[in-house]
Amino acid sequence: MNEIALRIKELIKEMGISQNEFASRIGTDCSNFSKQINGKLAVTRVLTNKIIVELGVSKEWLLEGKGEKFKTSVASHSRTITLPASAIKGNEVVGAKVYDIDVTAGPSGRSLMFTSEQVIGSINMPFINPENYIVKVSGDSMCPVINNGDMLSIREVKNINLIFWGQIYVVLLDDYRMVKFVRKHENPDLVILKSANSEYDDIEIQKSDIRALFVVENIIRFDSRL
Repeated sequence: MNEIALRIKELIKEMGISQNEFASRIGTDCSNFSKQINGKLAVTRVLTNKIIVELGVSKEWLLEGKGEKFKTSVASHSRTITLPASAIKGNEVVGAKVYDIDVTAGPSGRSLMFTSEQVIGSINMPFINPENYIVKVSGDSMCPVINNGDMLSIREVKNINLIFWGQIYVVLLDDYRMVKFVRKHENPDLVILKSANSEYDDIEIQKSDIRALFVVENIIRFDSRL
């Protein structure tokens, strides 16, 4: 099998998602994608470029198998969407569940417990993964990227060693939970938690201290005029 196709399969396995979900994230046709990675069609430059741009994968690693899988720093791929307040349906649970949980854009309590008692509604939109958790943000350390009162559609990362550098995550430590950009540190045992607000200092933490990690797939902003 084509070595590039094998490396793409390796990415899918490490991300812990389905082949179709991977195709959706990079914006490619699921049927053609399946044929390309299974050797029925050639892997195209269009496909590899989408993986490099959308997921922050190293071009050298993907095409030649050299170096690290991911670029040392990539721009966040969290998508900001604006919805009317009526998008939250409180009397039905169809789509992604909305939880009465606040994740602070600064240090806060340590646990996130997604129980049925905390579900206050749902958002059913085609561009929001129905398996994600939707939670509210307070604080200003991530302004103007994430504002006080915005909501986040988040997905748990099963393998905390698989971090897309520059992406926004909800990070759980023993004593804190925070919403931050996660940047690569020169020491592979450390990571840098960076705020969007320049008034806040960077935080260096041990990667081993991360108890849970949730990638922010959507930043949801509500507009009462809609």
